[in-house]
Amino acid sequence: MKKQDKEALLYHSSEPKGKLGVVPTKPYTTQHDLSMAYTPGVAVPCMEIYDDPEKIYEYTNKGNLVAVISNGTAVLGLGDIGPAAAKPVMEGKGLLFKVLAGINVYDIEIDTTDVERFVETVKAIAPTFGGINLEDIKAPQCFEIERRLKEEVGLPLMHDDQHGTAIITSAALLNALEIVGKRIDRIQVVVNGAGAAATACARLYLHLGVRPENLVMCDSKGVISVRRMNLTPKKAQFATRREVNTLAEALVGADLFLGVSKAGVLTAEMVRTMADDPIVFALANPDPEIPYEAAKASRPDLIFATGRSDYPNQVNNVLGFPYIFRGALDVRATAINEEMKVAAAQAIAGLAKMPVTDEVLRAYNLEELAFGRDYLLPKPLDQRLLVTVSVAVAKAAVESGVATKIITDWEAYATGLARLADRIRQGRY
Repeated sequence: MKKQDKEALLYHSSEPKGKLGVVPTKPYTTQHDLSMAYTPGVAVPCMEIYDDPEKIYEYTNKGNLVAVISNGTAVLGLGDIGPAAAKPVMEGKGLLFKVLAGINVYDIEIDTTDVERFVETVKAIAPTFGGINLEDIKAPQCFEIERRLKEEVGLPLMHDDQHGTAIITSAALLNALEIVGKRIDRIQVVVNGAGAAATACARLYLHLGVRPENLVMCDSKGVISVRRMNLTPKKAQFATRREVNTLAEALVGADLFLGVSKAGVLTAEMVRTMADDPIVFALANPDPEIPYEAAKASRPDLIFATGRSDYPNQVNNVLGFPYIFRGALDVRATAINEEMKVAAAQAIAGLAKMPVTDEVLRAYNLEELAFGRDYLLPKPLDQRLLVTVSVAVAKAAVESGVATKIITDWEAYATGLARLADRIRQGRY
């Protein structure tokens, strides 16, 4: 066993086991404390909530509690490993919510691959939570599960594998286009992969201004075209009329390649056929669609991003989901809609253009870092993300009509988030 593997097992197995726990938030050392926490004192808030269900947000932790829910059928890099084996990942997601945005999490692993059973289970437990993060659920079931739950639950809900990737790549795309001086409504886009992340990315790119006729999607059989038979509805919406059949043909003259597929499908020769100043997001993990060294050697004008932390421009969902849910929870949003996703992408993109703090430079052992071809996205440890993205998402929720708690003093809200960031920095969550 590798040294790093042994270290990972020790990390997870040391006492207390796992990565999440429950910590009391009220006094509990006296008999009076316990009588307030449980019987008879607990009856008073119970009846207040019975008379006015919205008071659940005042007397319980619902407003700062997210469910991270999975059935373990599409765990990143591991595949269909089932609910039990997926639990360490869901605990890890919960840890990130807590240490980055101060959000409490219960991880819930559901032992079913049946869409109806999954949906009914989540609906039944939804009253406990202020938001729901769906995670690592395979396509195409994930599409139907998310659609049903968005319609039937009435909470901020997001399948992060889809929309988190879409939001972060959109932020990177906006900044890359600014650097190379191209307009989003004029670029040619090729997406390789037709699963959950690819579909969500393509939809958000279209929402941002990519023209439908300028987007080509490929799957394992080649270009998804109107000439192909028996396309699923999810694929048919992206079927192109262009006379191209292979990834190589589609890439000729393309401005953007997005890979959410597998290693080795993109070659240096293909990259060289792309337009001037091409943008390549090769996000297959752990090995991208084209190796970093081969991509960078293919041409000097390339802008390149991967999902890996050991190369520049890491596309990492952690830049988005903690703060998207923070903003959504703080205005008690009933959904996470397109306006909130776009606001998150724009906020993330904007932060990358701000001067990098000394704190971030120290965290990454860097002497300097500035907006440019090798710095499209903020670093995950940039604590300004909490204020920047959460405020943008909360504002978008209010302006788009899905907020049930209206914030009017945005300066005060931002100040409160900054204080939260300070507490997190000090280990006081």
